[in-house]
Amino acid sequence: MANDGPVVHGYPHLETVRAAITALYRRLSYDTIQTFPTSVAPADVAFCDTDDLHLGAQRVAGEIVRHFRLPDARVIVSFREMTHAANVELAAGPEYFVELNDRFRTHRRDIGAALAHEVTHVYLHRLDLSFPSTAENEILTDTAATYLGAGWLLLDAFREDSVSSQKLGYLTPEEFGYVLAKRSLVFGEDPSVWFTSPQAYTAYTKGLAQARHDEQQPPLTAAGWAGRRRYARDRRHAHGPQPGVPYTFTPDGGGRLRVSFPCPTCQQRIRVPVEGRVRARCALCRTVLECDT
Repeated sequence: MANDGPVVHGYPHLETVRAAITALYRRLSYDTIQTFPTSVAPADVAFCDTDDLHLGAQRVAGEIVRHFRLPDARVIVSFREMTHAANVELAAGPEYFVELNDRFRTHRRDIGAALAHEVTHVYLHRLDLSFPSTAENEILTDTAATYLGAGWLLLDAFREDSVSSQKLGYLTPEEFGYVLAKRSLVFGEDPSVWFTSPQAYTAYTKGLAQARHDEQQPPLTAAGWAGRRRYARDRRHAHGPQPGVPYTFTPDGGGRLRVSFPCPTCQQRIRVPVEGRVRARCALCRTVLECDT
C-alpha cells in the first residue's frame, strides 16, 4: 500500500501480468472465464460512513465471495495496525481470516478494494494456482482479481495529487488499466463509468492504449505500416528470435518457415506457417486472428 509515498507508474511487471493472464486461461479454461462476464457492481460494495464498521466489512466480503462463487468459504474480517493494506491466512478453510489495516476504519470507501485482493488469494488458493515467488504471486493475484471482475476496485482506490497519494495492490495504475482493458475487450464491459478517481480513469485509458497496441502487432493484419515493414525485413533474414518484437521465425520439420507470436487476448503463443494471409484460432481462448504472414 502506497500511502502518501511515491507511486510507481508504467509497465515494469508487464511480462508477469501477461503470464498471469495465460495461467488463468490454462487453469480455469475458456468456458469458466466466460462465466465472469459481469464485474462486481459498485452498489454491492458501497460502504457508507454511517454503516457499522464490522458488519459492513463482512457484508462487502460476502459480496466478493459470492462473485467468485465460493459459497462454502467464510471470510472473517478484523482490523489492526500493520504496514500492508491487508493480510489473509490461507488455511484449509472453510473460514479465512482477513486482517485489514487500521487505516480503513476511516477510509471505508476502499475496503472493497482491499478485500477484493484478499478474497482473490483465497480463490487462487482453492484453485491451487500460484507463481514461484511472492512478488510474482501478488501480481498474479492482482491480475486475476482484475480480469475476473473484482479488481476495478483496486484501480479506483488509486488517488494522487501534488501533496498526497494512495495506491492499493502490487500492479502499477497503468498495469491495472491494462488488465481491465483486456477484460473489457473480451466482455464488452466499460469499467470507466464506475471510477470515482480521475487518476484511475487516466490510468485506464493508458492501459487501454497498451492493450490495443497488442492487437496491432505483426503478423496480425491490424499492424501498422512501420510494423509490417519491419516484419517483412525480419522475415527475409529469419534466424530465430528478433530483438524488440513479439514474433519468432523457425523452420518446421519440412523445411518450411513458421512464425510464432502471442495471442493478443490470452498471450499464449500461436504458431502458423509463413504463407501469406492466414486465419488462426487460438486453442486456449478461442480468439480468431486475421494474419498476414
